[in-house]
Amino acid sequence: MNSRTAAWFGPRRLATALIVALGLTLLMVAVAASATTTLTVAQAISTQNGSSATVTGYVVGQPTATNTVVRSGFTADTAIAIADLTAETSTSRMLYVQVTAAYRSSFGLLSNPGLMGKSVTVTGTLTAYFSHAGLKSPTAMTLASPTPTPSTSAPTPTPGPTSTTPPDGGYDSTYYRNAIGKTGPALRGALHDIVKVQTKLSYAQVWEALKSTDEDPNNANNVILLYTGRSQSKTSNGGNVNDWNREHVWAKSHGDFGTATGPGTDVHHLRPTDVSVNSERGNKDFDNGGSPVSEAPGNYTDSDSWEPRDAVKGDVARMIMYMTIRYEGNDGWPNLEMNQLVNNGSAPYHGRQSVLLQWHQLDPPDAFEKRRNQVIYDQWQHNRNPFVDHPEWASAIWGS
Repeated sequence: MNSRTAAWFGPRRLATALIVALGLTLLMVAVAASATTTLTVAQAISTQNGSSATVTGYVVGQPTATNTVVRSGFTADTAIAIADLTAETSTSRMLYVQVTAAYRSSFGLLSNPGLMGKSVTVTGTLTAYFSHAGLKSPTAMTLASPTPTPSTSAPTPTPGPTSTTPPDGGYDSTYYRNAIGKTGPALRGALHDIVKVQTKLSYAQVWEALKSTDEDPNNANNVILLYTGRSQSKTSNGGNVNDWNREHVWAKSHGDFGTATGPGTDVHHLRPTDVSVNSERGNKDFDNGGSPVSEAPGNYTDSDSWEPRDAVKGDVARMIMYMTIRYEGNDGWPNLEMNQLVNNGSAPYHGRQSVLLQWHQLDPPDAFEKRRNQVIYDQWQHNRNPFVDHPEWASAIWGS
């Protein structure tokens, strides 16, 4: 190689090296950026696929077995349980985190009992630990700074039939964290990912669930029936005349999902109703108009539609909207959608969308509906109807 060639080749080689180095740097930045997306505990529980992820939650105890987490008297520094709420007691809503030797002196509960209730962020592998939803082989563990101080339980939104104020900000920062600030399809997708994480009930369990979700606030021995508004004994459930039974607000024939565990047992759209009124409603879509229903004053019906009483029009709309975003056809059940039709039959559609959106606006969530949403979350399915918590999200997804 002559001196002229060497002089030309040297800078070229140097430039090539610089380009390669820059490319590697950009790749490392991209990888680092991809790892910055932080999951809630609920999302981590539903993503046990061996992937690497970063999860933030509150330390709620030391797991000692698949269904056992101790909150005091800690015995080791090898594992912590984290949750989306500081006072979580259900192990089904906890993520078991392995604490390897590198982190035990700082994050083991035997050595650091004061970690209880603190917010931690952990990066590791989403895989079972103690035969339970877990995160293993951590590569990073840090304390949040400053540590948030959420309520000891999910707060109930302030009652008020005309309120559209979102729930307490501390709640949004956990359960709805990945939905806040989004609109349209992005919001719908985020809400689906959030609410699909739930405990599923059998159809027999629905009887007991409805006795608590729809309890008469003025008489703990009774439930309030959806269409009649009648307060009736919890024990008078069954199939006889004037008994109450389980009404599928999203008619179970619309998608033909029946009463098997899944949409057929989702109590967010199941309500106690008078047996004969339930039969008269049948699988009709929702719309305005028709003739008065003699046994349920304020309700109207014709051959293919049902109009509920004014006090629950919004309740009905929000139940239908919940089902629409919860069941997207990706978990073995039909893809449920609202449409502008009535007489939908066995198709996985429910109408009429424009009327349901009007009812949602005219009848905002009241104290009874908000309490019901909370009871379902606390005691039964551990998921929420987002349109009760955030009524404004209906227009953000479907328009006015």
